[in-house]
Amino acid sequence: MGIAYIYPPYEVVRNKDRCIGCRVCERQCANEVHHYSEEAGCMMADESKCVNCHRCVSLCPTRALKIVKTDHTFKENANWSGKAIQEIYRQASTGGVLLSSMGNPEPYPIYFDKILLNASQVTNPSIDPLREPMETRVFLGKKPKQIKRDKNGNILPQNTPHLELSMPVMFSAMSYGSISYNAHESLARAARELGIYYNTGEGGLHEDFYQYGANTIVQVASGRFGVHSDYLDTAAAIEIKMGQGAKPGIGGHLPGTKIVGDVSRTRMIPEGSDAISPAPHHDIYSIEDLRQLVYSLKEATNYEKPVIVKIAAVHNVSAIASGIARSGADIIAIDGYRGGTGAAPTRIRDNVGIPIELALASVDKRLRDEGIRDDVSIVVGGSIRSSADVFKAIALGADCCYIGTAALLALGCHLCRSCHEGKCNWGIATQRPDLVKRLNPDIGYKRLVNMLTAWNHEIKEMMGGMGINSIESLKGNRLMLRGIGMTEKELEILGIKHAGE
Repeated sequence: MGIAYIYPPYEVVRNKDRCIGCRVCERQCANEVHHYSEEAGCMMADESKCVNCHRCVSLCPTRALKIVKTDHTFKENANWSGKAIQEIYRQASTGGVLLSSMGNPEPYPIYFDKILLNASQVTNPSIDPLREPMETRVFLGKKPKQIKRDKNGNILPQNTPHLELSMPVMFSAMSYGSISYNAHESLARAARELGIYYNTGEGGLHEDFYQYGANTIVQVASGRFGVHSDYLDTAAAIEIKMGQGAKPGIGGHLPGTKIVGDVSRTRMIPEGSDAISPAPHHDIYSIEDLRQLVYSLKEATNYEKPVIVKIAAVHNVSAIASGIARSGADIIAIDGYRGGTGAAPTRIRDNVGIPIELALASVDKRLRDEGIRDDVSIVVGGSIRSSADVFKAIALGADCCYIGTAALLALGCHLCRSCHEGKCNWGIATQRPDLVKRLNPDIGYKRLVNMLTAWNHEIKEMMGGMGINSIESLKGNRLMLRGIGMTEKELEILGIKHAGE
């Protein structure tokens, strides 16, 4: 211990009057926190291993357990927090880069929470979604600029390949390897039942899931893991991953401990080897290079599938999006700085990128100003937490939203942020067979369906309250939004007025 000792951040509180020594907590904890002491004749806990996943608390039959944040503290210092001190201790001991999972937890502004919605009153009456039709279908892809007819007056179809969704939500990219087989199955089955799409991430597509191809977006990242002709042909759309919100400018990394069995075969790399995607695509150093890859993928799939380009939200995102719109891409996906991840350098996750709300507003405005907004659809992600966030994103200019962490929470994730260790007690971010089986896809996919069914209903309720009966009427309709507690500059970038105006 000594100088390198760091007091555990969580403490296991065990009610000895309730504990019956059944050892369920010991069997269920992948981190080996709990054990039975023959000498003491009771259950004990090694709190240094606890990640606060709540597995033991949830399954204790007598409710004898709870996890509390420790009250151990450092001397108060507004500049040097206990977290900052402990991180220096860790790096001084190991010489390593700090790794973290899930999204940015820092107390930066959440602009969705500072935006309020308008509602109809007298002159523009509200609509009852239970008695009147409401349209939440979304079509992603290029939109024709004008209607063309033949000599008989019949409309000539001009649509390029597009995606049709029953609601403006999709499951974002989470690779097979970073999450389990059962988690992927849950996402795929839910996407098919809901009439939306899920994204394979950069880990390829397990052959068992080819049957869900009509609801699958496949990803082509810099490492090209699992990319081959059948993979591309199976999908409904192809996404080129240039960046992601949790680690802008940084490549992907899946530790070798997760590259086992079918993960190795699907990614087409040896077992136990780290899957490292370079930070840049080594064949893309300009918009012209990107255009070449976009059209190579279109050519490889007979121009039958829309191509998405995914980027991280950074300070010049509107200029980047303008270039992507001119590259031939059909859809731009933008991932904000609160986007989740299986593993990222902590410093990158917590300090690089910008909020998705500001990025979205600036991109939508730039594309409209340049007259090319209909050339591409915009999908945004990065901590979309509820139907209200989806609704506000669409009013700021998005066509659709990606959700990742929210979907994992629906599957049982408790946000313990230790995905990179591969010991997920809920069977989600792990490849250990004994842990994977804890997530039942028959239950998991139903929970996802339930959640998004509820969200879709709430979206209809909010639309009805505004007197809107089509999601298309909401897109980019910033007059329906008002800010509260924001600066003039923030309101200007978002393109909305302050509450009361």
